[in-house]
Amino acid sequence: QVQLVESGGGSVQAGGALRLSCTYSLSMVCMAWFRQALGKERERVAHIILGRPSYADSVKGRFTISRDNAQKILYLQMNSLKPEDSAMYYCAAARNCDSWSSGSWGQGTQVTVSS
Repeated sequence: QVQLVESGGGSVQAGGALRLSCTYSLSMVCMAWFRQALGKERERVAHIILGRPSYADSVKGRFTISRDNAQKILYLQMNSLKPEDSAMYYCAAARNCDSWSSGSWGQGTQVTVSS
């Protein structure tokens, strides 16, 4: 089981930026950031596999996912934040990018964007 710990969440005004970090105990092929707002379904924000990132349309051009394999840290740089980006953000790791039900998850970090 991979241990994942997120940090970097907080409160910011619309248009601001935050960088989320996720330290992990074991490298996995696919790593991702998900988010879940109150009353909404969980959404995959971005994932990265073999160095290739992929983004949800709602964050494309504003968010950047990256990973430092040497330090075992996954990042999510979030720019031009909008109130609709407010959610709990989770880091996840899996053997492939379609097997999240059997993957490992962090506890989450809260992001709140005010207008």
